[in-house]
Amino acid sequence: MMIHGISKIRTTGLGVVLIAALCYSTRVQSQALANPYPPSGYPDRIVLNVTEDPSRSLAVNWRTHDSISTGTAEIMIATSNPAEAVNAVKTKAVTETVTHLGIVANYHSVVFKDLLPGTQYMYRVGSGGFWSEWFHVKTTESRNEPFSFIFMGDVQQGMRTFWPRVIREAYKKMPDAKLIMYAGDIVNKGRNDHEWGELFYGGSFIHSTIPGMMSPGNHEHADNEQGVNELTALWRPQFTLPENGPEGLEETCYYADIQGVRFISLNSQAIWFGGEGMQKQIDWLEKILSDNPNKWTCVIFHHTVYPVMAGRDNINLRSNFQPIFNKYRVDLVLQGHDHAYGRGMHKIPMPDSKGTSPAMYAVSMSGSKMYSLKEEPKWADKSGAQLQLYQLITIHGDKLSYRSYTATGDLFDAFDLKKRKNKPNKLIDLN
Repeated sequence: MMIHGISKIRTTGLGVVLIAALCYSTRVQSQALANPYPPSGYPDRIVLNVTEDPSRSLAVNWRTHDSISTGTAEIMIATSNPAEAVNAVKTKAVTETVTHLGIVANYHSVVFKDLLPGTQYMYRVGSGGFWSEWFHVKTTESRNEPFSFIFMGDVQQGMRTFWPRVIREAYKKMPDAKLIMYAGDIVNKGRNDHEWGELFYGGSFIHSTIPGMMSPGNHEHADNEQGVNELTALWRPQFTLPENGPEGLEETCYYADIQGVRFISLNSQAIWFGGEGMQKQIDWLEKILSDNPNKWTCVIFHHTVYPVMAGRDNINLRSNFQPIFNKYRVDLVLQGHDHAYGRGMHKIPMPDSKGTSPAMYAVSMSGSKMYSLKEEPKWADKSGAQLQLYQLITIHGDKLSYRSYTATGDLFDAFDLKKRKNKPNKLIDLN
């Protein structure tokens, strides 16, 4: 009886343990589902960003658990000898604790300054016993040397599933790109931390080795409890972008000068609503274009000046900004939003019906959200739908070469622009 009793007690105890283990497992699974990308002691979401002059400085951001109260970035000219890493220059990070929808994390940022142009560096981030791997990054040249960059339309959906192959194919074709430009709607709901986790998972080390130039879309904005449309609270902690734009639009409206090109980001969500947010950008854009020492000018924003999809009309952009693009002969305008592809220049309406647009307008998408074209956009020389695409752009002196590829590596669209004195660029359509 005693033996039987002991056996019964043991069986009951085992049942309690199993039930407790099951409850714990269920709780852990629930937490993982609620926050599938939790911060830890190790740095994650490591992302390089452009500065106003990426030949002399670079910005890096990363995230950790809030128990990691400080962060450090180390950088040095790249070496093949690991023992020399002790000579890396250490910079203490600016650290910000962010509590967002119940998720607490520390976000760290450093701007590497006094760098040498055209030089390959190695860097890592972390603190204590928690460090990232060493990454390579090369500063831009201080002179107008040939260079290339990548343009991505809306990522938004499929960040972990379909988009990774696109960014990897772009990187494989152009590993020496100086920057990657994003035309907004980088995620579907900017307030959702797990979507940013998917984006950083999808881009992996590419985010950490090629500086990004992010422009926000409507999906990085949402109405707050007062009904005011505002930028996600995760944007500025995650990115360190130039603060040379209008007050109140920091790190969404800005510019960077790279090897003879002025790259400009506009906040088209603020333009969409009009008012002060739009007028500030009009005044600022006039100023930085009237005093622009660069040969080429490229502007990126989310909404389209001329839509690819029928029924969309962004009158504020077209009425207020196309005249500025015309006046200052902007060369390339990159956009997203329509989840289809369109590219055109010669059919763009002009005040003088015989004139030719100085700017080439291009709209693209890279994620898995697609719209079908009900009719061909009248302004476009090339259009398409139901395609994941990436664009590789090279500037060499007086020539700009643009190539758009499908996710499977097929050439979809191709053209060159050639500078001509006191005339619109010469378009060489290569399709």
